[in-house]
Order: sequence, then structure tokens, then C-alpha cells
Amino acid sequence: MDKQRRKELIGEYKTRQPEMGVVSYVCTMTGEMFLSAAKDTKADVNSTLTKLESGFHPNKRLLELWKEYGRDGFVISTLETLEYEDGVEDYTQDLEVLRDELLVQNPGAKKVWR
Repeated sequence: MDKQRRKELIGEYKTRQPEMGVVSYVCTMTGEMFLSAAKDTKADVNSTLTKLESGFHPNKRLLELWKEYGRDGFVISTLETLEYEDGVEDYTQDLEVLRDELLVQNPGAKKVWR
């Protein structure tokens, strides 16, 4: 890859606006729900699945359910998205507030992590 093409790709990556929101992991066998505040929902799902499949996820209950029921035992979806305009600003607090509101709306739901 030449330097100009590399520069273009880096520029595109920096200006992209990934979907931000709250990702839900629901165990279909038990009904247990786990919520994650994500700056990039696709990356969050990919990261979580990698940790679960490798057996090294920090949420022990989620990992336990994953080991018992596997990928087919879960429904993974984006519950709500956060609309934003500036890709540079940090929206962590907004995402955590959104996740916490959804935790209140879904009694029994737990945070995926933190």
C-alpha cells in the first residue's frame, strides 16, 4: 500500500462515525440481560464475543451462561443508539446515563462490565 492510500484510509477512519449506544446480551434460556455502554456497538460486540469465546470475560455470570448455552443461547442487539454530531467529543458519560436508564427500565438487568 502506498503512502497516499494509507493517509486516505487513516483519514477515513478518523472521521467515521460509528454507531454509539447500549448493547444488550440476553440469555434466551434464563432471560438474564446484560447491558453495555458502547462508543462503537460493532466493536463492543466483537470484543465481548472474543472474550466470551476465549473464556476470559470479566463478568463471571455472563461467562458462565455463555459456557453453558453458547452463542445460540443469546440474543445480542443494540437496544438504543445515541445520536451525535462530533466524532471527537467524548460521549462516555452520555452513554453511561443511557445504559443506567435502561437498567432502571429493565429490572434484573446487569452491566456487562463496570
